Amino acid sequence: MKIPTKLQPLFEDGLLDEVLGQLMSGKESDVYVVRCHEEIRCAKVYKEIEHRSFHKQTQYTEGRKVRNSRRSRAMEKHSKFGRKEQEVVWQNAEVDALVRLDTAGVRVPKPHSFSEGVLLMELVVDAEGEVAPRLNDLRLSKDLALKYHRSLIDEVVRMLCAGLIHGDLSEFNILVAADGPVIIDLPQVVDAAANNNAKRLFGRDVANLAAYFGQFAPELLTTDFAEEIWEIYENGDLLPGVLLTGQFVGSTKAADVEDVLQEIEESRQEALEREARRALVA
Repeated sequence: MKIPTKLQPLFEDGLLDEVLGQLMSGKESDVYVVRCHEEIRCAKVYKEIEHRSFHKQTQYTEGRKVRNSRRSRAMEKHSKFGRKEQEVVWQNAEVDALVRLDTAGVRVPKPHSFSEGVLLMELVVDAEGEVAPRLNDLRLSKDLALKYHRSLIDEVVRMLCAGLIHGDLSEFNILVAADGPVIIDLPQVVDAAANNNAKRLFGRDVANLAAYFGQFAPELLTTDFAEEIWEIYENGDLLPGVLLTGQFVGSTKAADVEDVLQEIEESRQEALEREARRALVA
């Protein structure tokens, strides 16, 4: 097939030898199956900014650090340069997440290189060596649905242990490889510790899994893995492979409002005293 314009530099640099076909075309990217010397991989080509939507992007990007101050200021002003830099940061977030999650042992495609808006990564295949299907394209038995659901709960736990939340996890961005589910599409990845939307987005990811697999195993519809996992995470006890029940019972103990207000007032007084001492020194 004709070489896409964005892939041409990779041929010139000797990173690609052949484009075998287009795998997917979406709003944000096109994905191609390519040959890199003796290996078959996939190339994700991010689309230009005018073809991409950043609708409601802020809920995902909150807490992401931008080291370059000039880039940060431009993004805040939403200038033409700022929008272009915003696109770069969006793409880099997925690349950084893939590297981080692959290192942590999460089942994601292994990244190989990223340059000029093109991400080269592992091609996920099924038992026959063909391109792995999306989870949404499969009809599952109850036993297989329970198995895949548990596997993916283990993966979101491992992701959270690595400090990240997918943010848009569903049956449409999970591939089923020969040895089980693989999570894909991570440009909207969320920093679990720095994003105020983290708990809500984590809950939505887990609820999406329960809703999909619940079609085949209805008992999953009454589970509450999200609250259970998040409580363990907030307590600092979350580890990969943690024993989970899928049930959660919130605290029934009434909050001591007077005690909380007293602590707030004491903190306020301490802050005022510190400011007074600083003023005195000055």
